[in-house]
Amino acid sequence: MTERITVNASQNEDGPQMPSWMDEDAVTYAQAGVDTAEGARAVEAIKGVVHDTYRPEVVGDIGGFGGLFSIAAAKDMVDPLLVSGTDGVGTKLKVAQLAGKHDTVGIDLVAMCANDILATGAEPLFFLDYVAIGKLNAENMAEIVAGIGEGCKQAGCALIGGEMAEHPGVMDPDDYDLSGFCVGVVDRVKMLDPAAVREDDVLIGLASSGLHSNGYSLARKVCVEGKTHYELRIEREELGGASLQDALLAPTRIYVKPVRAVLEACPNAVRALAHITGGGITENLNRALPENVDAQVDLGTWPVPPIAKFVCGAAHLDESEALKTFNMGLGLVLIVDPERADEVEAALAEAGEQTYRVGRIVSGAAGVRYANDGALYGYEAN
Repeated sequence: MTERITVNASQNEDGPQMPSWMDEDAVTYAQAGVDTAEGARAVEAIKGVVHDTYRPEVVGDIGGFGGLFSIAAAKDMVDPLLVSGTDGVGTKLKVAQLAGKHDTVGIDLVAMCANDILATGAEPLFFLDYVAIGKLNAENMAEIVAGIGEGCKQAGCALIGGEMAEHPGVMDPDDYDLSGFCVGVVDRVKMLDPAAVREDDVLIGLASSGLHSNGYSLARKVCVEGKTHYELRIEREELGGASLQDALLAPTRIYVKPVRAVLEACPNAVRALAHITGGGITENLNRALPENVDAQVDLGTWPVPPIAKFVCGAAHLDESEALKTFNMGLGLVLIVDPERADEVEAALAEAGEQTYRVGRIVSGAAGVRYANDGALYGYEAN
């Protein structure tokens, strides 16, 4: 039988010198680096933001062990399917931390999840977040969650729960990471499906607001590392008068409301859609294709944002590398019945979207090809 031995630090005279707070047997959670009082203050600070996102289906309030949400939204559907997505913001957070600006990355978090489930045609219903942080600061946490709340309002989903986890000794005090989880619903008979895509279908692109939340490891390496805070805040003509910091922190666009409006107004006109995230156009548009066709993208048919040009120039990327790294100005691409493309564009315009016809579907093998080599930056408005 193994004997259990208990060592009292205060009695172990031959042991290493312990910190002063270990001279007694009791060690509090706060002494270990976790401030539960600050956590409670942070929860209180975000309650208003959370309540502002609520939909009628939300049951109860934050603070319980689980978020409750009625599935009444599915009651009139023929065959309702729940659709879920999870994602994070990535190293764009390092730019936010350097800038001390935390109120937009929450929008990015919701966008990455909500836009993904939109690719099935789903309506986002509710969202949960997870924030891991080195040292909890209620004011900074309130900024982050305010952004998450704003993202939820843009997506039309409710923020029904989350977690704030303090990680002393694992993360630096000012460091934090975000992840999120979104659940939506779609009627199977109305679901967008790559299997429906046909040769000669039209590609309609919706503009991005910049880099969105992808490619930031490269962007930071060529645009941020070695720069002073002053250099990052200088307004630059090549960025349309924005500073590098502000251009890099422009939040990801959330396309849920305009696209859902079009799906309702133009039933069966949109075959599939692709959310252009990590991997750029090259490695995302193919995810919306069946095995017997390619997407032919015509370069020069949409404007590339100044920040994308700036980063690609700083990194000396050729067209091919740029198109598989960044969204290059297209945050979402819809694949549309060619006979109804005008109708879809009109509905998108009614919803406030600027659209671009950026190509078509051709015979192939589920790949993305490009026409007009060398014309990526050559867009001219009509």
